[in-house]
Amino acid sequence: MSDGAPPASPAALDALRRRLDGWAQALGFEALGVTDVDAGPHRDYLAQWLAQGHHGSMLWMERHEALRSDPTGLLPGALRVISVRMNYRPRDDNPEAVLADPRKAYIARYALGRDYHKVLRPRLARLAERMEREAGGQHRALTDSAPLLEKAYGEKAGLGWIGKNTLLLNREAGSWFLLGEILSTLPLPIDDPSTGDPCGTCSRCLSACPTDAFRGPRQLDARRCLAYQTIENKGPIPEDLRRPLGNRIFGCDDCQLVCPFTKFSRSTEEGDFAPRHDFDRSELLELFRWDEATWSARTAGSPLRRPGFEGWQRNLAVGLGNAPFDPAIVAALRERMETASPMVREHLSWALAEQAAKAP
Repeated sequence: MSDGAPPASPAALDALRRRLDGWAQALGFEALGVTDVDAGPHRDYLAQWLAQGHHGSMLWMERHEALRSDPTGLLPGALRVISVRMNYRPRDDNPEAVLADPRKAYIARYALGRDYHKVLRPRLARLAERMEREAGGQHRALTDSAPLLEKAYGEKAGLGWIGKNTLLLNREAGSWFLLGEILSTLPLPIDDPSTGDPCGTCSRCLSACPTDAFRGPRQLDARRCLAYQTIENKGPIPEDLRRPLGNRIFGCDDCQLVCPFTKFSRSTEEGDFAPRHDFDRSELLELFRWDEATWSARTAGSPLRRPGFEGWQRNLAVGLGNAPFDPAIVAALRERMETASPMVREHLSWALAEQAAKAP
């Protein structure tokens, strides 16, 4: 609707808020909450985190620092952040078994199926369009696609609380869900924020981290996080983090797997999040043998595209170095030496040395 449309009455806004829950659920979202645009103390937390350099090479975090806590920079006149969540844990999944088998390739569970941006964003856009038809205003749909403190606004909107592992937690869903937002210029009624700290004295997530990436509760040094190293880092993986990486070739879920609240989570009904190409149980060596054309075809529309083929080879090389000795692994690593980039070749050499040290 145009900017000149008559403003919705308070009664109409109340009625719209009540209908939003049903509309969101019809689109596959498990929950929806509404909050204002004030990021509160999360703004200062972000500034401190950046000042400590805990974002590593993610320089866009610095470039867009102000926008992350000021939605009006993304949508002028924004008054509300509408936050939604969608579960992604696949059915019949056994991530612990994959982690326990050093020949398997562990992929973060959110990345087993279709890219979540492609799943959530169109549905949020449909929800925003419906809101405009009903009550006017202006809206912008976001899914980790613009600088915004998603977890902070999700907490303020009542979708959960930020746990000690820095993830948004929910009593019914643990942390196995994705977030999306709609910025709105409509002054919708605001939901009660999450309060308190249900984590209590529990610190399982902090102790479970393979690389000791947590500097304390809710203090993550991304440079030591395996999700950062296997996805965002485009250079060499620090040598002291390679053995702890184990068989994790894309992301890490360890701090989620040990969280007591994950036992309440339900598997997703969303078919787009079902594992593709047996990514939930693939062998390291099988994935490593892919050439770039195969990788490109099988990761189309998948989050696995993010590190690029070079990063994919790098991560798998480290995983194979951590695997039990196998002449087939040694042969595959040596063969790839001929075509690998200098950065990947260094990881192949490391992996070959690790395999040699375990040879009978």
